[in-house]
Amino acid sequence: MNIAKVLLIEDDPRIISFLEKGLRAEGYDVDVSRDGLHGYETARDGDFDLIVLDVMLPKLEGIEVCSRLRADGCQSMILMLTAKAELHDRITGLNRGADDYLTKPFAFDELVARMQALLRRGQQKRRSTMLLQVGNLQLDFRTKTAQRGQRRIELTAKEFALLAYLMEHAGIVVSRAQLLRDVWRMDFDPGTKVVDVYIRYLRSKIEHEGEPPLLHTARGFGYMINVEEKDIM
Repeated sequence: MNIAKVLLIEDDPRIISFLEKGLRAEGYDVDVSRDGLHGYETARDGDFDLIVLDVMLPKLEGIEVCSRLRADGCQSMILMLTAKAELHDRITGLNRGADDYLTKPFAFDELVARMQALLRRGQQKRRSTMLLQVGNLQLDFRTKTAQRGQRRIELTAKEFALLAYLMEHAGIVVSRAQLLRDVWRMDFDPGTKVVDVYIRYLRSKIEHEGEPPLLHTARGFGYMINVEEKDIM
């Protein structure tokens, strides 16, 4: 999967050190801001998938940071951290644009689980208005349709999900293990042929006679969508 860009806005050095190290070990691309004003400016000018935002911050409180970002049209998912457990505080944060709340102290595993859930929601939200294109192949998430040139392509739900994943990673070789994990939500099983079967289904639908190939095989590695040679290894 693509590496998620995360902005951590927190002023406690111990929490910063712990979360920055832990999140990078989990594979996230992490930037850090140590006060609310700098965090707001960094989030406003950056392109982050998720913002982990403390409530009690110097220079600008987290609730105000969240409110300003939403007023600016920021679409990043926002997870707020707070030492306050009162219902009123959580409701205020959610009403000002936060997507989720986590009360300190918290378990790191719970933080990661909530981040993953928010990233999935954010991806679904972006996809709802997304149009992907590789060569003359288009995939429309609004209408759940595919088209190559003027030819409409009928896809099952799983074929659509597989094609979407490949197109989101256009130009990158994607392994069978990745496809099983991210499209089928399955652990890797070296004996299963489900990926190969669905790749054949897709090829038969998106590559008609006379059309340049788009779905390529990287032998021993996986598959890739790109406007290149059909067998790349």
